Amino acid sequence: MRVINLASGSDGNMTYVESENVKILVDIGLSRAQAEKRLALIGVDPASIDVILVTHEHNDHIKGVDEFSLKHDKPIFAHKSVWENMKFKLQRTPVKNRRFFETENFNLRDVSVTAVPLPHDVPCFGYVFEKNGAKISILTDVGHTNDRILDSIRGSQLVYLEANYDKIMLKEGKRYPLALKHRISGGRGHLSNDECAVLIKHLVESGSRQIVLSHLSKENNRPALAYSYISDKLKSYGIIEGVHVKIDVASPLPGTLFKL
Repeated sequence: MRVINLASGSDGNMTYVESENVKILVDIGLSRAQAEKRLALIGVDPASIDVILVTHEHNDHIKGVDEFSLKHDKPIFAHKSVWENMKFKLQRTPVKNRRFFETENFNLRDVSVTAVPLPHDVPCFGYVFEKNGAKISILTDVGHTNDRILDSIRGSQLVYLEANYDKIMLKEGKRYPLALKHRISGGRGHLSNDECAVLIKHLVESGSRQIVLSHLSKENNRPALAYSYISDKLKSYGIIEGVHVKIDVASPLPGTLFKL
C-alpha cells in the first residue's frame, strides 16, 4: 500500500491511500479544484479515484466531497450514522453514489478496512487499512482514547494521529470563547499534545515505528511545538524519537509518501 496526507489541519483534511487494485480518498476537506491539484502533484488522475471514504460531517473534512463526487461520478462511503447528518450537506450527490456501511469491518477490493468509532461531538470514525501484513491507521478528531480504539490500531506500522492543541496555547488564547475551549478540551473534542504522547507510548510498545502528528490547530498549536513537546514527553517514558519511533508532522501541504 501507499499513503500520503495531502492536507491536514483546521482548514482542510485529505489523505490518499492506494493498493494495486483500489484508490481511496479519506475525506476531501478542500475545494474540488484544490483536491484535484493535490492529486496531480503525486501523479494521480482524479478520475481514477475509486471511492471517497468520509470520517464525519464537519466542513474541514467534506468541503469538496459533493463537487468531487459529482464531477467524477465517485461513490461516497460513510457510516450510516454519519450519512444521517451529512446528507443535508451533500445534496448534489446522486443517490447511487451515497453508500453507507453499518458493520465496522468491510473490504474495499483488496484492502481490509476497519471503521473505528471515535468520541467526537458528531458521529465520527477513524479508519484502519490492512493488506498483506501492512497496517495503516488514520485517527483525527478524537475526543479521548480508550481500550477499544487502542486495540483497533495496535500493531499499525504507520499511524496518522491527532495532536490538535497545546494546553497552554488553548487556555491563554484570546480568540476562542470559553465554551469553544471547553468543547475542544472535553471528552468529545480533540486530542492535546499530552494525550497524543500517551497514546504514542502505547503504540510504540505494540510495534508502531512511524507516527504522523495530524490535524494541528492553526490557533492552538504549532508544528515545531507539537514535535518537540511530544518528543520530550516520549523521552520521559524512555522512548527516543529517531531511535524507537519516527515522528513527522502533517501540514496543510502534501506530506511524505509512505510505502508499506
